[in-house]
Amino acid sequence: MQPSMFNLRVPLPERNEVFLMNTMTDAQLVVSMDVAALLDRVAATEGRADLDQFEANELDAIEQLGDNGFLVPNREAERRDLDKYFARVTSDASELNITLLTTLQCNFACDYCYQGDRGGHDTLAEKMTLDTAVRVAEWIEREIDRVRPEHFTLMFFGGEPLLNLPVMYYLAERLWRAAEARGVPMSLTIITNGLLLTPEVVDRLEPYGLSGIKITLDGDRETHNRMRPLRGGQGTFDRIVENIRRVAGRVRIAIGGNFDESSVDSYPALLDFLSAQEFADKLVKVNFKPVIRAQAPAPRGVLPLLPVGADGKPLGGTCMTGAGTRQLGGSACDSCGFGEDQMSFLREETKRHGFPTPDGVHNGPCHVHMAHAHTIGPDGSLYACPGFTGDLGLSTGHVDDRDDLVREQMRGKFDRLSPWKECGDCAFIPVCAGGCSVASHTQLADMNLPTCHKRSLESAVISLAHDAASAA
Repeated sequence: MQPSMFNLRVPLPERNEVFLMNTMTDAQLVVSMDVAALLDRVAATEGRADLDQFEANELDAIEQLGDNGFLVPNREAERRDLDKYFARVTSDASELNITLLTTLQCNFACDYCYQGDRGGHDTLAEKMTLDTAVRVAEWIEREIDRVRPEHFTLMFFGGEPLLNLPVMYYLAERLWRAAEARGVPMSLTIITNGLLLTPEVVDRLEPYGLSGIKITLDGDRETHNRMRPLRGGQGTFDRIVENIRRVAGRVRIAIGGNFDESSVDSYPALLDFLSAQEFADKLVKVNFKPVIRAQAPAPRGVLPLLPVGADGKPLGGTCMTGAGTRQLGGSACDSCGFGEDQMSFLREETKRHGFPTPDGVHNGPCHVHMAHAHTIGPDGSLYACPGFTGDLGLSTGHVDDRDDLVREQMRGKFDRLSPWKECGDCAFIPVCAGGCSVASHTQLADMNLPTCHKRSLESAVISLAHDAASAA
């Protein structure tokens, strides 16, 4: 018997208590200092604890700690349990999750999203045709039949997905009817810049399982208009907010945002603004993340964390504002080492304004580790993550099931992905899984090397501890 390597603790001296969390079991307890000291006594025995040396009341506490995973038989058994955990995550067939990029075109000119060829990005990038959409639908229907999931989730993404409404409408209706015929519940979400979002779009998609829309606001009005202008330089903030106002009562809305050194200070003002809006209580999630930027030399032939195509031009890849997104909740897995202090500050500011926001701890494992989560590009290519879309060298397959040795080899590479094995005894392995694979690929040239955000996770645990103590 010994303490789990996945234990975390946060002292709460003002209460003379300690917050305990186990990231494997997700158990969270606020306990007395005596219980924390009991854990330390068990640890001091180095796995040779004899139950006879403990008092009756201590044995009750030990039993509770064991039931919640804070005490384990030994380290070897715990590592076997970790392997089983990731095997369950990988093979989980309860949900089939498809992220579908209707287009890589975009009507915005966000300078952090791509570089060069700006003038042609709205017309030269790929756009899914209806013929391809038919083949995509057929492939997804085959997957539903093969996987037999309890739930089917479809997310429209881009580029700007609303630039290709015919494909969205066709796939939403066809797949809804296919899922309904098979008795599989379906939910539909959209990640959009919000400029083309209208009540008519919502009304058209609502019968087909539309459950939520995520919209990006990059700071207050002035900052957002600088960060996310139209191609002619015009601001977009007011129109997006008006669109949110028009649809907020019809569908769940989440707000995201991407900050850098020049914009982070504007987010409290954005939160003040959102709090004053009549739709404030209809926002289901508010979450801000750092802008993805290169931090180290990239491997030859790869533009670091920029959307690139097979020809190397920064026109063919996906908008990175949603990379790593888990439904409408979002995650911090694409922070790529920047802004961890700012993330903690903005998380607390968001909570202070009364908006729901991710706790910063439960970030993963992300879809890249799940066998039944796929991203489909506009040409029908399959990818393990939206962040890889557009680089055919990282494609894991195609909806026409063509024989392609390169794609098969890449699929095998993702199937064997296990960067957490380089993380030693880190307590955050179950909720981090080694970090963002896109960042590992572009920054470290090896997806099996972890990108660590332990500092941010530790800060989030402290915040979670104080929230738990307040609720106790």
